[in-house]
Amino acid sequence: MADPIIPAFPLHWPETLPRTPAPSKATSQFKTSLPAALKNVKGALQLFARDSGKAVTNIVLSSNVGGLDVSPVKDTGVAAWFVWDGEQRCIAVDRYPKPEDNLQAIYHILEARRTEMRHGGLHIVRQTFKGFVALPAPEAWHAVLGVSADASRGEIDAAYKRLASTAHPDKGGSQDAMARLNAARDAGLAGKP
Repeated sequence: MADPIIPAFPLHWPETLPRTPAPSKATSQFKTSLPAALKNVKGALQLFARDSGKAVTNIVLSSNVGGLDVSPVKDTGVAAWFVWDGEQRCIAVDRYPKPEDNLQAIYHILEARRTEMRHGGLHIVRQTFKGFVALPAPEAWHAVLGVSADASRGEIDAAYKRLASTAHPDKGGSQDAMARLNAARDAGLAGKP
């Protein structure tokens, strides 16, 4: 089975990973520019491949930084998609209000895996990476909600409420179904006034 093609732009967030709400964004202490953070992540992936003895391929750094209108970026999340040890992985961070800070956080996560490699070995890193394995290809948020890609905030909210009435675990649904619905709603509302 081929790995899904993940575009670099716009952001493709793993559907099973919850988003950080804007009011909960943390203040970053990073002083890294966007080009430097990009270089750091790419370098860390190369070093991780070298340290693990396993190739890192199909690298895509997916974000909303791109296109002609790069400022201001409303959704600052970054998702680093890649294949390692035969499986697609994704490290996604949206904790900080600037894309370069989220990229730098991904760099530090990769460096932590390299530290695990040095001190615990490949089996420890494989265990840690189970949380990053087999993330499904992102679904189109509007398909999940059953609305058009240019749906208004009101249409998104109405579709969410209607679907949540059966997807919620208390209403006969499941946590997975609700997480999928929450991710779709959050993606649809990102950047809407």
